[in-house]
Amino acid sequence: MINEFPKIEVSFEIHPFFADLMNVLYDKDHYKLALGQLNTCKHLIDNIARDYVRLLKHADSLYRCKMLKKAALGRMVTIMKRQVENLQYLEQVRQHISRMPSIDPNMRTLLVCADVEVQPYAFTTKSLYVGHTDYNYLRWQVIDTPGILDHSLEERNTIEMQSITALAHIRSCIVYIMDVSQQCGYSIDDQFSLFRNIKPLFANKPIIICVNKTDVRKIADLEPEYQQFFEDMKKENVVIHEMSNKDKEGVVELRNVACDLLLAHRVEYKMKSKKGHDDISSRLHRPPCIPAAVLNKKNAMKIDGDKKKLERDIELELGDDYILDLKKNFDLHNPTEKYDIVPELWNGRNIADYIDPEIEAKLEALEREEEERINSGYYDIDLDSPDEELEEIQDLAKKIRHKKGLLKFEQRMNNSNKPSIDRTAKKRERSLSRFRGEQRDLGVDISSDEEGNNWDDSIDQGLQRPPLKKVRTNNEGDIVSNKKIVPRDREGIVDVEMRTKARKLVKKGQKKFNQDCRKGEADRHIPTTRSKHLLAGKRGGGKTQRR
Repeated sequence: MINEFPKIEVSFEIHPFFADLMNVLYDKDHYKLALGQLNTCKHLIDNIARDYVRLLKHADSLYRCKMLKKAALGRMVTIMKRQVENLQYLEQVRQHISRMPSIDPNMRTLLVCADVEVQPYAFTTKSLYVGHTDYNYLRWQVIDTPGILDHSLEERNTIEMQSITALAHIRSCIVYIMDVSQQCGYSIDDQFSLFRNIKPLFANKPIIICVNKTDVRKIADLEPEYQQFFEDMKKENVVIHEMSNKDKEGVVELRNVACDLLLAHRVEYKMKSKKGHDDISSRLHRPPCIPAAVLNKKNAMKIDGDKKKLERDIELELGDDYILDLKKNFDLHNPTEKYDIVPELWNGRNIADYIDPEIEAKLEALEREEEERINSGYYDIDLDSPDEELEEIQDLAKKIRHKKGLLKFEQRMNNSNKPSIDRTAKKRERSLSRFRGEQRDLGVDISSDEEGNNWDDSIDQGLQRPPLKKVRTNNEGDIVSNKKIVPRDREGIVDVEMRTKARKLVKKGQKKFNQDCRKGEADRHIPTTRSKHLLAGKRGGGKTQRR
């Protein structure tokens, strides 16, 4: 909020017009005080956050962290509750700023000091209204300001101070509207006095005094002393313009005169400045440089008389019958070829890539060869005479197609396209006796286990046999017994009682480890149900059980 609100005191961040306007509307002191208190509140909250983060680093449990967090948020909320009035005031300022019109102080502006709404009472306009218009291919800004009464600056209210601010800061053309019919409730003397009072605000700005309601009374119908006032204003280079809103007389002319006057004033102001004097003078007073060839051609076109008829002229002349013809201006050796259709692609190839310069000579040779063949009777063949060899080939092809169709039909009927699988059971090639012989050849003892049981007999009795173990042999082929593998819980412990005690100690340690550990950051299990920092130490009245 502190960064988003405009800073009135910073000159490069906000235009002086907006700074003074905010001072008039919102009271600069109150505005700065509200933002200053919020800035102090921000620093206090930062200090609280810094202190409690330092305490959180030394917390001994998750419960203590939660309590510290709760205390920090409580202090922050308490500080913010004290800023309710400032926040409400800044919210009203924000809403009012969002509804204000968008005014560009550097744009060409016409400033109207009058009431545009027709009402039987003064001060119909209570704020600044902005509109835009176009004149001489330029964009113009028109600002309607509230009315101003003739009294001192200290006695003016907020509505009048908006007009004073706009008159003081915006470089514009001032249009001062007067009512000489005296139907507005103010005499001509009061309007003259008001003009003299606010005239210092018009310094270095073009001024137009617009006399309204000329349909009721004109300047020529006024008393001589009032007419003398307007004559004095003309001597001071003040433009006098008469207008009637009822009859729409002089309204558009007023806009044109004001725009021309402001445009000339802006050009004059830029000419006086050192920065833009050279650039503007070179652009405004530089003579046009037209080449001699262009001038000669232009003069020749004037001498020839009628200018060339353009396609636009032909279109306007023919109307709906006009058809755009782009081929009529083609410059070809043979003008009759203008409308010939020339394909760009032929058989998937670009014709322009296969242009043969000797195509005409080759075409003539091809035509002569074709003519010789015709004269020699090369094409004089009796097509109606039967060919025996051709008929024989056709009959053979017909038989082949017939036989092929019969084979397909038989295959579809017999469903012979399925793969054939031999379902006959094969004789077992391996036997138990052969398996035992192979294992003995490899050095595996399968006759008995470690305890001496003969498993060859037990297999015959239907008993389950333990898994085979591979027996290592030496270089001479003698069997070497494997070393017995000892479980981890029996390794290094000979006595059974010691083994049982070791198992109990392992289980007890694992249980203690499981109580203190967490499944993850989301695990909120608190193993300590009676916290020491709540139950130990000195206490006042009451008992420990109450806690």
